[in-house]
Amino acid sequence: MIGIFDSGLGGLTVARAIMTELAGYDIIYFGDTARTPYGTKSPGTVVKYAMQNTGFLLEKGARIIVMACNTASSVATETIGASFDEPVFEVITPAVDLATARSRTGTIGVIGTRATINSNVYEKKILERRPDARVYSRACPLLVPLVEEGWLKKPETRMIVKKYLHPLKTRQVDTLILGCTHYPILKDIIGQKIGKRVTVIDSSTAVANEVKRFITENPQIDSCLSKNGKARFFVSDITDRFRATAQLILKNRIVLEHVPW
Repeated sequence: MIGIFDSGLGGLTVARAIMTELAGYDIIYFGDTARTPYGTKSPGTVVKYAMQNTGFLLEKGARIIVMACNTASSVATETIGASFDEPVFEVITPAVDLATARSRTGTIGVIGTRATINSNVYEKKILERRPDARVYSRACPLLVPLVEEGWLKKPETRMIVKKYLHPLKTRQVDTLILGCTHYPILKDIIGQKIGKRVTVIDSSTAVANEVKRFITENPQIDSCLSKNGKARFFVSDITDRFRATAQLILKNRIVLEHVPW
């Protein structure tokens, strides 16, 4: 199975992309809804949570781990990679590769949680690939709670998105990285507020393509993955709102299984 974890339900955008790109492969998803958001936590706490999440997925039979959380990817990738033998994917590098390839002017915007933005991981990776790039980052701490609450069509959400994006718009970025897997759920609003001329990079699609490429190039890994078209979704807390939001993201009715920490 392909194991995917996130701080909440935003990582379901990655699950959805993987289910599209790797149709038929079994997946298992864990959303740490009881402890979301990770973006306000210390790096040490996020690393601890990421280790627990990875261990849970491996115990359930995962053979590949996808960290569908930008905050965890920004601070825990090295620890997770050193602690487990299974292939581990994070969502930052694929998005950076796509953004630096598509940006016409090298003026790139990044939005994410405070922890992700404060880590400077996106700016560092972008400048490694394009030293001439100009990177403008913006923390958007209210967007994750708005998504988790299901406030996807509220006028307040549109207003907040507009306010967050205004400094990036004035910098005339031509490419915008959605540096949180919750943000693709608001992609239409973000696209409207940042402008039609800006290329919006969805990290969920980017990492799904990276996982697909890896599996294609490593048949020994592919042979270890079950392909029964099954998907299981675990969360550390269940509410009616989480259930409704999950079904909205996946565009299908699903069963959320509770994992009490």
